[in-house]
Amino acid sequence: MTANEIRKAFLDFFASKGHTIVPSAPIVVKNDPTLMFTNAGMNQFKDIFLGEAPAKSPRVADTQRCLRVSGKHNDLEEVGIDTYHHTMFEMLGNWSFGDYFKKEAIEWSWELLTEVYGIDKDRLYVTIFEGDDKQNLPKDQEAFDFWKAQGVPESHILLGNKKDNFWEMGETGPCGPCSEIHYDNRNDEERAKVDGATLVNADDPQVIEIWNNVFMQFNRLKDGSLQELPAQHVDTGMGFERLVRVLQGKSSNYDTDVFTPIIEFIAQKSGIKYNAAAEPGDADWGTAVAMRVLADHIRAVSFAIADGQLPSNNKAGYVIRRILRRAVRYSYQNLGFKEPFINQLVPLLAEQFKGVFDELWNQKDFVQKVVLEEENAFLRTLEQGIKKFVEFTSYSRGQNSAVVYHDADVFQTLRNELKGSFAFELSDTYGFPIDLTELMAREIGWTVDIEGFNAALQQQKARSRAASAVDTGDWVVLKEDDSVEFTGYDETETIAHIVKYRKVTAKGKDQYQIVLDKTPFYAESGGQVGDKGELVFPDGEVVYVTDTKKENGLIVHYVDKLPEDIDDALTAIVEKGLRTSIMNNHSATHLLHAAMKQVLGTHVNQKGSLVNAEYLRFDFSHFAKVTDEELAQIEAIVNQKIRENIALKEERNVPYDIAISSGVTALFGEKYGDHVRVITFDETFSKELCGGTHVQATGAIGYFKIISESAVAAGVRRIEAITGIAAEQFIINQSKLLNDLKELLKNPKDISKSVESLLEENNRLKKEIEKSILEKSAGLKDELAQKAENINGINFIAQKVDLPGADAVKNLAYQLKDIVSDLFLVLVTNTDGKPGITVMIAENLVKEKGLDAGKIVRDLAKEIQGGGGGQPFFATAGGKDTSGLDRVLEKAKAIVS
Repeated sequence: MTANEIRKAFLDFFASKGHTIVPSAPIVVKNDPTLMFTNAGMNQFKDIFLGEAPAKSPRVADTQRCLRVSGKHNDLEEVGIDTYHHTMFEMLGNWSFGDYFKKEAIEWSWELLTEVYGIDKDRLYVTIFEGDDKQNLPKDQEAFDFWKAQGVPESHILLGNKKDNFWEMGETGPCGPCSEIHYDNRNDEERAKVDGATLVNADDPQVIEIWNNVFMQFNRLKDGSLQELPAQHVDTGMGFERLVRVLQGKSSNYDTDVFTPIIEFIAQKSGIKYNAAAEPGDADWGTAVAMRVLADHIRAVSFAIADGQLPSNNKAGYVIRRILRRAVRYSYQNLGFKEPFINQLVPLLAEQFKGVFDELWNQKDFVQKVVLEEENAFLRTLEQGIKKFVEFTSYSRGQNSAVVYHDADVFQTLRNELKGSFAFELSDTYGFPIDLTELMAREIGWTVDIEGFNAALQQQKARSRAASAVDTGDWVVLKEDDSVEFTGYDETETIAHIVKYRKVTAKGKDQYQIVLDKTPFYAESGGQVGDKGELVFPDGEVVYVTDTKKENGLIVHYVDKLPEDIDDALTAIVEKGLRTSIMNNHSATHLLHAAMKQVLGTHVNQKGSLVNAEYLRFDFSHFAKVTDEELAQIEAIVNQKIRENIALKEERNVPYDIAISSGVTALFGEKYGDHVRVITFDETFSKELCGGTHVQATGAIGYFKIISESAVAAGVRRIEAITGIAAEQFIINQSKLLNDLKELLKNPKDISKSVESLLEENNRLKKEIEKSILEKSAGLKDELAQKAENINGINFIAQKVDLPGADAVKNLAYQLKDIVSDLFLVLVTNTDGKPGITVMIAENLVKEKGLDAGKIVRDLAKEIQGGGGGQPFFATAGGKDTSGLDRVLEKAKAIVS
């Protein structure tokens, strides 16, 4: 069976068992602060397991794209080294939400594997939870009995501990025992020698877990105790890549048709044959690992970008950048690609997943462009890191280097050992991987202080953890029915009750999170910020809502305090002024999007947005700077639509398929439900799926003004704009600035010509001043050259000079260097009360006598309460105390003497 046939067989099987087949959620998680990426098939159903949303169907199945490179599921450094870990992988899954439980889940998994796929029963082992006395959890006898009923011999039913066979969503939340299915892929001779049961969960590369059946029975509380869930659920996950490996009879996931087309392409383009059997120590081990890394990583990077996550320097974006850079490094280091190559894999991958995950196919050109630009940027970074390494090691070995390292704490090195702090700087600042640093060190006979590197890395992680540490308590439930009704489309004030609350401590500050049964507060989503406002309690006490966010389907209100009596009804009031400004900016964003498609082309798609009360920010796909003429045209179209005062057409609960067929704009990377909300401003102009709040007619926006256009990432541009009162104030400020300028220029008839004339005059005067300085420097040059004093074979000059700037002094120093041999020059200046020192030393003195201008200038700068540095032949310093300049000259002479 091909990979596509295997996937289809799984979905068809569970459809025959009454399951609804649902699409994969995006790989990038939204509205869940506990996750950056979808790392398991159950993520999109998390709110159902938490009891915070009803299940649309009691039985569902799907194939979910997942990413595991952060948190406890961090397999990144294993990827490519072994045969079965991946960054992005597909997880085939079937779920029951309070419907069937252990019996059916076990029966169907055994039926699918052994009857539909025809896997040899004797090669399968199952594990069940052995129990845990400390947690007062019994052995999962039910699962044992159900497996035995399927004919699985007891020797193939293994007991597993809490680590392997008790699944938990996190420190708190739904959990329960699980039952894994493992496959023994060894040949018959190996199986005869060693019992496969002893290799289960023992990291044997040929005895691998392929499926996990989780039986959610409990809820883990903050204090560690367990509560029975009111409804029992089944959550299963089968690794698609591992299943294909088993069914295709391969010893490695990378030898299946999931990966071979890409690996063959890499081998062809690199001119290097892929050796799947290579082992550590073999000559082609490095190239084999590199090809696997590229084949794996391009999947994670491409799907993350297609789902809306661009590479960046923080959070999820940094994870994607890190994955791509790991691939680039292997491509550069092991496969000899010195020019961008990985981007060429995107079209091949898109073709492979066409009809399965069409998100990538629909955006393949955009994704390829982003990967190309990221490759270009990192290849430059690699060159910078290599240059930095060479400079540091050359200087440390006493060789001539253009850069001198001064900070002893960071750059001090032992002979033939690269200091760990410097290796960490290469990694942290330049993105230079530590193993590449080690490789380069070995090539010159050095080692790397790995303990020091790890210490610096742990310090950074500790700082990061401390900055983001959040202590979240259990929910205190006041009302069991915690369904939330959002009323904010129709009103800004609602009578409501608190359903539940919890205390949260972050950065030493206590806050409370509140869930109401009804709320007019819009929760941050789709780029629109959350509402702020007030909760007014019956006794008159007012609690300010500082923010509103979504968490697993709940609308959560953030407050700094909580009254003692919270049982009675309260009044939830949105801050209307902020809401109005936000609505203006959100509706203007829709008009902007439509106008840009008209002016720039239909390829323009939203890649991110921010809508708050102050301004709107819109990121969009476009491969060139938007010209001033295009911006003016876009702005004119939006303002024309505002003047037309187009009425809002809002349609709620529209079936998704009907909305899409009507030509509505949907955003890549968004997970839409079966029913959606459609926002229209003129059927022929702007029609989008959107959950945000909007003006009733475009005239309410008032005026729209673009204030900036810039690049964000490869193929992504950003426009920032303002509306309403902010736009009005912007125009007032610009008008005032213009009037002030006119007044300064004595109210000329043509202000542009007047400013142009002023600039020309300024340039002319600058040139005259520069000419005067050069003449003065030329005179000083000859005067100072005559004052050279020969001390120990050194022509020493130390003088106070009166020149207007550092450039003039530097120019004078270089002129003297050209006409005075064996020069040791010290010039001091007093410019507007600020002392300065310049040291110039002939290069032959640097080499022969070991003189170092950088070290000397730092020593001299102590006399003026300052500091400085530079290169061995030229350095400068500044300070605070002009009275020390004479002492500087005396000290310089003492050094030479």
